[in-house]
Amino acid sequence: MKKFLNKMISGLKNEEYQIDDRIPSGYLLRLSWKRTKMLLKGKLSGIKNRGMLFIGKHVTIKVKSKIQFGKGITINDGSYIDAMSTNGILFGNHVSVGRNTKIECTGNLQHLGKGLKVGDHTGLGTDCFYGCAGGIEIGSDTIVGNYVSFHAETHGFHEGNKLIRHQGVTHKGITVGNNCWIGAKATILDGAVIEDNCIIAAGAIVVAGLYEANGIYGGIPAKLLRNRNETINL
Repeated sequence: MKKFLNKMISGLKNEEYQIDDRIPSGYLLRLSWKRTKMLLKGKLSGIKNRGMLFIGKHVTIKVKSKIQFGKGITINDGSYIDAMSTNGILFGNHVSVGRNTKIECTGNLQHLGKGLKVGDHTGLGTDCFYGCAGGIEIGSDTIVGNYVSFHAETHGFHEGNKLIRHQGVTHKGITVGNNCWIGAKATILDGAVIEDNCIIAAGAIVVAGLYEANGIYGGIPAKLLRNRNETINL
């Protein structure tokens, strides 16, 4: 069974995939049955996709007409997706959305949001939040850890004699490049531009600004810790 699954998954992903030999066949059988049900739900979803769409239990998807998925997309249990926006949601191939993740493309009905674009082979971790009002773009081969939040919208607050909720919002958008790793519980704020090959440390708060390629950033607010090309003396 493992040999068959290894071959099948490798073919779907277009890269070598090997299941750990210590995983029992019974576990794999139950998982295969679950994936089969998710695939059936994907086929019946009415969402435009290029094939092999897997949708888990208790998933809510709104405004399906604004969604375009590549092939091999997984939306795991408990996720909530509202694609109401100008550009909608566009996923490349082999994108996974972790359990209990929320994607909201419009913050409020006074300002239609821009949406979310994700490249190929990118994993969006569990229990994450994507507020896409100002637009979020995430590249290919990027890993987003668990409990990460993106906020592509900023509230005005400079008029001291006026309620903050009456001062409007601004949208600059968020960009994350290819081959990045966003650590668990990081917060990415509006106006952040994270270039290719970056690592954002767990718990970091990434404010508006440019985070140059190949950097490792951490802290509150996030600052450059070192360049990934630097040699470490242990």
